[in-house]
Amino acid sequence: MDSSFDAKQSILFSLRAAQLSKALWKSVEKDWQEWVKPYNLNINEFQILWVAHQLEGASVSGIAKFGVMHVSTAFNFSKKLEDRSLLKFSKKTNDKRNTYIELTEDGENLLLSILESYEKETFQVSEGALPIKELYGKFPEFSELMTIVRYIYGEEFMHLFEESLQSFENDFMDKDGTLLPADRSAK
Repeated sequence: MDSSFDAKQSILFSLRAAQLSKALWKSVEKDWQEWVKPYNLNINEFQILWVAHQLEGASVSGIAKFGVMHVSTAFNFSKKLEDRSLLKFSKKTNDKRNTYIELTEDGENLLLSILESYEKETFQVSEGALPIKELYGKFPEFSELMTIVRYIYGEEFMHLFEESLQSFENDFMDKDGTLLPADRSAK
């Protein structure tokens, strides 16, 4: 452990990180709740749909890990989504211990509808980052934050994170301000 900083520096860093992340999360939470509310979803349910889409047949514990939620939260909200026919549960023949989640066609269609309804002007976080984008020509990349998260959650988490962003980049396109699946954007 690095001893080149003292307790005061550590506490100040922790307080700064806590206050800034709480303020940022409050804005993200408000934006996302408003975004998914017309679809009768909450943030956890949307996150489960998104992670299930990205991981294609992930276990409940995988959904929880990548969705940064407790396993019981992932399971309970997944059951609600199953009741709405948006997800289906299964067991693998070679792994009876874990329960796996897969999006149904209705779940996939709902997720696409939500993504297509995104209106960038209504999200305070991206609007708040516009001065940086205007100055540097791109949004912040969060390299320092990603290093901290990598240390806390591990390389596998970061690999899934990067893979999901790349998948999103490849799978979706912006057409006249509307987010569409890449295969439908040519139409």
